[in-house]
Amino acid sequence: MPYAVADARQQLLDTIADATLELGQAIAALSEAYEQMDEQSADRAEALLFRPVQRAYGRAQRTHADFAARHGLQARYFEQPLAGAPSKGPKAFLDHAASQVSAADARLATLQDSMLPVEVGDEQLRAGLEQVRELLAHFAANVRELERTLGR
Repeated sequence: MPYAVADARQQLLDTIADATLELGQAIAALSEAYEQMDEQSADRAEALLFRPVQRAYGRAQRTHADFAARHGLQARYFEQPLAGAPSKGPKAFLDHAASQVSAADARLATLQDSMLPVEVGDEQLRAGLEQVRELLAHFAANVRELERTLGR
């Protein structure tokens, strides 16, 4: 395999890993927000925010690992990160989660726009990236909706 192709595949794998790490940070922030919410808000957060990001995180991990295996590259192991220091309430954690999801989505969109997944990737990789982005599509709007009704 030419060096340029191997380099491009590693770059692709590293970019997916970075986006996956951002999604993991979003999950950690959502978990902390959940713990600080009333029961009704927490249930809505779980359905509207946590489940889609958890599914996207899992899909991103599988896409990363499967691509690495298909092309003889070293896959990363993803540990669930901690949310960090206590915040000033669930809204701060929701905002942090939204920021991380937005960063991951932007990273994946840039990757898709680069045509790298077409040039050195494969069909399964492209499908995996598309599925991750679909799962994240309504996240920002759902965060805004939940924040609007927090504490009511």
